[in-house]
Amino acid sequence: MITARELALNVLKALETDNKKSDQLLHRMLHHTALNRIDRALATGLVNGVLRYRLQLDFIITRFYHHKLEKAAPVMRNILRLGVYQILFFDKVPDWAAVNECVKLARKYKGERMSKLVNGVLRKITPESVTLEEWLKDKNPVEQLAVKYSHPQWLVERWLDNYGKKLTEEILSYNNQSPLFGFRINRLRTSIREFFSDPIFEAVPHQKCGIEDFFLSKDFNSFEPAVTEGLCTVQNPTQALACLLLNPAPGTRVLDFCAAPGGKSTFLAELMQNSGEITAVDLYEQKLLKTVSHSHALGITIINTAAADARTYKAEKQPDIILLDVPCTGTGVLGRRTELRWKLSPATLQELQVLQAELLDHSAELLGEGGILVYATCSIEPEENDLQIKAFLKRHPDFAFDPESNSIPELFRQGQESSGAILTLPGRHPGFDGGFCQRLRKTKKSTNGYAP
Repeated sequence: MITARELALNVLKALETDNKKSDQLLHRMLHHTALNRIDRALATGLVNGVLRYRLQLDFIITRFYHHKLEKAAPVMRNILRLGVYQILFFDKVPDWAAVNECVKLARKYKGERMSKLVNGVLRKITPESVTLEEWLKDKNPVEQLAVKYSHPQWLVERWLDNYGKKLTEEILSYNNQSPLFGFRINRLRTSIREFFSDPIFEAVPHQKCGIEDFFLSKDFNSFEPAVTEGLCTVQNPTQALACLLLNPAPGTRVLDFCAAPGGKSTFLAELMQNSGEITAVDLYEQKLLKTVSHSHALGITIINTAAADARTYKAEKQPDIILLDVPCTGTGVLGRRTELRWKLSPATLQELQVLQAELLDHSAELLGEGGILVYATCSIEPEENDLQIKAFLKRHPDFAFDPESNSIPELFRQGQESSGAILTLPGRHPGFDGGFCQRLRKTKKSTNGYAP
């Protein structure tokens, strides 16, 4: 039977060539095993840990591995990473056990000679033999931070320029912590007071986050039955801010672009008291099926879905408001999407900026005079956020900032009074992912052909 460590190795190997996300690969592989809950947690922890600390692990391994690590077979690199991660970061795993298990994996996948090499390298690596600060002291400041916090140098350099050293270190540190789960109470079926009057849920450690009907917890399993029953939804509170900024009234006609899997659509429906009309548009029909099933579980009846390209989609009726949650680099959620930091590049950022501008321009065409547009990302890059909005306003002088403070939690009101924008940075507010949202109003009559 496959072990937790071998499953973790298989996920890490697959990520080298598969475009799927680590959580998708983990879910698929765990589904076909008989591992118990403890071993499942171990496999998940190993995958996420190795992905978070990959650069630092490779930096350490190269001090003891007397060959070019980048030329080693992917399975060898990942076996060594798994071993070093356990030795340096897993207090509950004895070093000898971590080494022995990795030697077994090397023997199984690469033969006896490679197993001896793995044994020789890993037995030299201990918390005492690794003097990271000493090894880094002659490196430039960007490389020091990149290796210490295991992030690509180009990202570290960007954040230092944009946010300074103190905030950058906060972001880097936060991205390497295990993220809290965010939960949203379904106000159509219960209230947060009623929900936590149940002794089962009241006893589970949780904390408020400053947004009504949201709470945070390290424990997902205890709240899973409530999610299944439609009493609450898994959603990070940062995602709620765009919906609160939009502040739709009951009876509103809403267009939600790039909507799948539907977390924002369902929250909008709850804010609207399940009265009005929401059209959730996404390019991928398969993803929209999750929106439909999620809506049914929550008792929501006002969401319709449409599989279409949001750059060309035409609604039958003119929307009152549009939520545009664009594809982005996701640099605000690197702590949650562990492998994403290694897949991004400056070229990715440039490509996404073009797509975002196209989506904004088309959204602008669909709104009539007085229509509201909220633009949202899970990025902390200015080019995708405020600079993207500034460029949009130059192209569309018929739009203007539209502050909306009544619906925004007190925690986020300061600084958005005049611009109608909210930026959250990872680590700034405990439990909140990084992200950006901007509220705009169309100030002139529409010429898009909709009937008045």
